[in-house]
Amino acid sequence: MVSRSAGGVTQISDYQPRRYTIIGDHLTQHRDLSLTAIGLGAHIQSLPDGAAVDIRTLAGKFTEGRERIAAALRELEDHGYIRRIRERTPEGRIVTRTLSYNVPRTDSDRHTAEPVAEPIAEQPAPPAPEPVVRPPAAATPPPPPPSSNATPTPPPARPHRPTPTPLPEPTAPAPERHRTAAALLAELRRDDARLLLAERDVRRLAPGVAAWLERGAAPDAVRRTLATALPPDLRHPAALLAHRLTALLPPPLPAAEPRSRPVPLQNCDGCDRAFRASHPGLCRDCRMTSPVHGPAAA
Repeated sequence: MVSRSAGGVTQISDYQPRRYTIIGDHLTQHRDLSLTAIGLGAHIQSLPDGAAVDIRTLAGKFTEGRERIAAALRELEDHGYIRRIRERTPEGRIVTRTLSYNVPRTDSDRHTAEPVAEPIAEQPAPPAPEPVVRPPAAATPPPPPPSSNATPTPPPARPHRPTPTPLPEPTAPAPERHRTAAALLAELRRDDARLLLAERDVRRLAPGVAAWLERGAAPDAVRRTLATALPPDLRHPAALLAHRLTALLPPPLPAAEPRSRPVPLQNCDGCDRAFRASHPGLCRDCRMTSPVHGPAAA
């Protein structure tokens, strides 16, 4: 079927008996969504239940990088086309489940869209039971007033919260090392888009990285320690980096032992030959032949 138009696109529609998806124009012609978000939303709606739609999987399928895919997922979530929920499996792992809506949902729709139970047919009310006459109960005496000598009940103890371990700091200020630490933290997003840190987090974590550099750790080694083996459901990258900087802090390098200085070279006063001695004078051969030092003097 060909639909003629005066100009612009001409739609050529063929009948598709299978492998097709019905997607509303409210998504494909959305005025506020980017083209990447529209295409990603259409792709997600075409997937079967249980398909993986995390950032790593989608970046492996398409040429868009992780940052563009993450931004598109946030657009779809803000406009009600998807919803990401964190759940705990029976094995104790935290996984992210994504709900895809073919019709966008508002916040009120998400809370009220629960399954509604079928109405129950009205049945005639049973006849009211006859009132039962009971004898009046004996009056309960009032409780005695509290004694002034009674020991007051102590309030329940509050649960003890462990004090967070402070971040390591360098022992001596070094502006150049601090600039290197700040640049290393800012560039972690090149390794993983989820490690995009706010400027205040970079300022807070930079002394911890500077302490690693002061202890002899190479910048590449610090970067690998912070950016590898990240959890799949990373939500607070700054907290994870602070924990790794504190828990994995390497020990300081041992102090280098002082090296003994070699005995200096001297020029012999008798034959002008070079020899090693702590003070200038005669070499061994000249001392042996000298009438003052040699055997002849004895």
